[in-house]
Amino acid sequence: MSAQPVLAALVEPNRREILRLVRDRALAAGDIARHFDVSQQAISQHLKVLREAGLVEVRPDRQRRLYVVRPEGLDPLVAELAGFWPDALQRLKAAVERAE
Repeated sequence: MSAQPVLAALVEPNRREILRLVRDRALAAGDIARHFDVSQQAISQHLKVLREAGLVEVRPDRQRRLYVVRPEGLDPLVAELAGFWPDALQRLKAAVERAE
């Protein structure tokens, strides 16, 4: 997957906040919506964009659908950014590995 859908999804501030909400625990759309002053439909649309970009996954839980972040969804963006500074990132990686 390219970084473009990830970047497009992250441009919207509410989507970034949704990712923060579901970073550590799965939440239903209704639980997410309670944190925002927008309609349930707007939250559902934001979740759809995040899901299509690979940033969240849906887990069925009885009658609900729970959303949780997919950290690996950021990999295309990380790879894109690494292309700007490949040498510096390699040096940082080597330094961190030496420190371990």
